Amino acid sequence: MVRLAAPPVEGEANEALARFLGRALDVAPSSVTILRGASGRDKLLRIAGLSAAVVRRRLEGGEER
Repeated sequence: MVRLAAPPVEGEANEALARFLGRALDVAPSSVTILRGASGRDKLLRIAGLSAAVVRRRLEGGEER
C-alpha cells in the first residue's frame, strides 16, 4: 500500500504515484502507466521495461539497480 499526500484532484495523486514509483524502481516516471483505476484508490499499473518479478524484488529491496 502506498499513501500519498497529494490530493486526488486533476490527476495530482496519480502523478505523485508515478514519481514515487519511478524513484523507488529507478525508472522514469513516464515508465509508470495506470492501466485501470485512475480515478479510484485501487490501481493496476504497468512499469515499462520491468517484469513483475523485478518490480517486486526492487520494492522489497532485494535487487540492485
